[in-house]
Amino acid sequence: MSKVNINSVKAADIELKEKVVNINRVTKVTKGGRTFSFSALVVVGNGEGIVGHGLGKAKEVSEAIAKAIDDAKKSLVKVPVRNGSIPHSQVARFSGGHVLLKPASEGTGVIAGGAMRAVLESAGVTNVLAKSQGSSNGHSVVKATIKALSLMRDPLTVAEQRGIDLDKVFNG
Repeated sequence: MSKVNINSVKAADIELKEKVVNINRVTKVTKGGRTFSFSALVVVGNGEGIVGHGLGKAKEVSEAIAKAIDDAKKSLVKVPVRNGSIPHSQVARFSGGHVLLKPASEGTGVIAGGAMRAVLESAGVTNVLAKSQGSSNGHSVVKATIKALSLMRDPLTVAEQRGIDLDKVFNG
């Protein structure tokens, strides 16, 4: 999965909202006793078609979240959102996580679970049918969802590639 260059726009120029998907406490047993650390999985997005994910690890929860946000800002992808939905159905897979995304009509809402919901809402998708198949591991599901969104093609690009008018893309 490659990271898309968002027309050389810096992450600092975009107003991003973050959502914590998962916080995991990790224990390391040493001669001196148990040492606790935390890992945080965070999704950031502007709600208008830009989304990214990041992982941060630290001794404190707040530090782990801050590191994850910084990591997420480095992996932003552009998603073609049309009328609050996605342009077409898409299936993607990352490791054990399989996801299925389908466009939905106005008023449907985000029909998705846990980690997928965080990614779709951060991207600005308001009407979509989504199914997570395979692993329920948050990391795999988030990465598979972002992969599916990055594989989406907007109608203008399809029309240019086919050499036809934009109206013909929708009308046959």
